[in-house]
Amino acid sequence: MTQKTLAVIGTGVIGNGWIARFLAGGHHVIAYDPAPHAKENTHTFLNDIWPTLETFGVESSASIDNLQFAETVQEAVEQAYLIQENVPEREDLKKNVIAEADKYAPAEAIIASSTSGYMPSVLQENCNNHPERVIIGHPFNPVYLVPLVELAGGKQTDRSYLEKAKTFYDSLHMKPLVMSGEIDGHIGDRLMEAIWREALHIVNDGVATTEEVDAAIVYGPGLRWALMGPFLTLHLAGGKQGMEHMLEQFGPALKLPWTRLVAPELTEELSQKVIEGTKHQSGDVSVSELEQRRDRFLIKLMKLLEEENFWPAESVTRHE
Repeated sequence: MTQKTLAVIGTGVIGNGWIARFLAGGHHVIAYDPAPHAKENTHTFLNDIWPTLETFGVESSASIDNLQFAETVQEAVEQAYLIQENVPEREDLKKNVIAEADKYAPAEAIIASSTSGYMPSVLQENCNNHPERVIIGHPFNPVYLVPLVELAGGKQTDRSYLEKAKTFYDSLHMKPLVMSGEIDGHIGDRLMEAIWREALHIVNDGVATTEEVDAAIVYGPGLRWALMGPFLTLHLAGGKQGMEHMLEQFGPALKLPWTRLVAPELTEELSQKVIEGTKHQSGDVSVSELEQRRDRFLIKLMKLLEEENFWPAESVTRHE
């Protein structure tokens, strides 16, 4: 795909991740963030992770020099092929920023929100020009490595923009997942939230520490989910008859009161258990070091998935 001009509004963890992904794809990025030191923070971040991106693979035209910062939303979006919005999770703020982008962006530009919770129908309500081009483009951290991006349209969205966005994100070596409809929290975050709530109950009840909860995922279901996801994993649990037998065998267990899906109250005691637990787990290793270790692991894991010719969201193909 030829080089495009892309706008990134909001340069926190997710916004900077998008900037890195877009630059690695050989595109030109115009960013806007009114926060103090936003420009300096972004350049520090890019300089830190660029060697990792070069290891993972960047386009021949990729360069940190393809980034510039704008003074206003209008300046950032007026030449953009796609606008990626990443401002804090406040409905009024997101709606206003998206409406401003809609006011000044080219008529054919895609406006994608990275929101982890709001539905596109809500976010496009204040757009007076082209609400049909407002979609959800929800990524996962670190954006510059993790391939999944969830795409969803709202009541006013023209599906052609979802297809256009899918093609673009695919060109960035991502795995765009176009949702059939829209729902608060989308797909990935709703599933993670369910596990997060259960984990908090387990820690709060004194059943296990944060380290023990993490171990229960990392050494067990997490290994399988990296390859197959929950449905295909349970398909194998049914033996030769697959999911049909699994449902017959373990379906009744769904009625057992194992889970506590309502979140526990985040008391000071529970907060301290979680904070102290994760401090103990990380020891004297800094967050930066943990991020570097995570990135190295993700690159190796994704290369392994490519070698196996198998991604969990796709149909299984035979592999010799």
